[in-house]
Amino acid sequence: MINSNSKIYVAGHRGLVGNAIVKKLIQKRYKNIIVVDRKNLDLTNQSKVLLFLKKKKPDFIFIAAAKVGGIYSNNNYKAEFIQENLSIQTNLIHSAYLCGIKNLIFLGSSCVYPRQCKQPIKEEYLLSGPLEKTNDAYAVAKIAGIKMCQSYNEQYKTNYKCLMPTNTYGPNDNYDPLNSHFLPSLIRKVHLIKEKKSKYLFLWGNGKPKRELIYVDDLADACLYFMKKKTVHHLINIGTGKDFSIEYYAKQILKILIPEKKVLIKYEKSKPNGTPRKVLDVSLAKKYGWKAKSNFKNSIIQTYNLFLKKNFIK
Repeated sequence: MINSNSKIYVAGHRGLVGNAIVKKLIQKRYKNIIVVDRKNLDLTNQSKVLLFLKKKKPDFIFIAAAKVGGIYSNNNYKAEFIQENLSIQTNLIHSAYLCGIKNLIFLGSSCVYPRQCKQPIKEEYLLSGPLEKTNDAYAVAKIAGIKMCQSYNEQYKTNYKCLMPTNTYGPNDNYDPLNSHFLPSLIRKVHLIKEKKSKYLFLWGNGKPKRELIYVDDLADACLYFMKKKTVHHLINIGTGKDFSIEYYAKQILKILIPEKKVLIKYEKSKPNGTPRKVLDVSLAKKYGWKAKSNFKNSIIQTYNLFLKKNFIK
């Protein structure tokens, strides 16, 4: 039984999701949180991961460590994305089993579902069709993690859960102009428009693809909720169940961050759109008693304030 004295290891604690999980654990007064920097533990090295878990003996593991990026990096660095992610998750899941650690949460991504998936996307649609080609290497790695957790549960009676979040955003995000996801990229672009007094916002593609977003604090809340929740399902979607076009999000962020300025949106139609639509069916999470609570405007303001504080634009 996980309680406030349990030893909880958060892999990837410096990333967007891992950082939010650690903050939520501290907020909820968990006393034994285990974190380790990349320079002190290479998660792609199986023997080092095994030795680390044998020494620390955590009661629970959150696997939030992953190589992530937007369309550009996913499409251009497929070898790194599949190799690094397969290594990280395999080392952590298998070493957890070898160390007798029965409980963990593996964080995936909604991109594991087929490109032309029936909407909203149910967990049962996994492996029912071809993936989006711009991020198929990353998706295949995450699918392997899901099947690995399922297989270990079936064969070794472990309790490894897989949470599949939709597009996640919030403080501590990646704002690199080529490697970020669409929402942090939008925040960066709108900030530069504000600073440089530009009147144009350039969007990749035609702005029509629809995306569902979840604030990272909501995802962290879901992680702690399902850490303690008994479930018969190993795969659970985490999102809001609502999606809007990228063009809509762009207009909303302009309205929130620079309401006084008139900005024209220009579309770079030579750039890829990505998956046409992606909204999760979150009815299973709701049946277990969890749902997202954050307000979009407030969460964008909080995200932008930390963006300014950390000076992400160099």
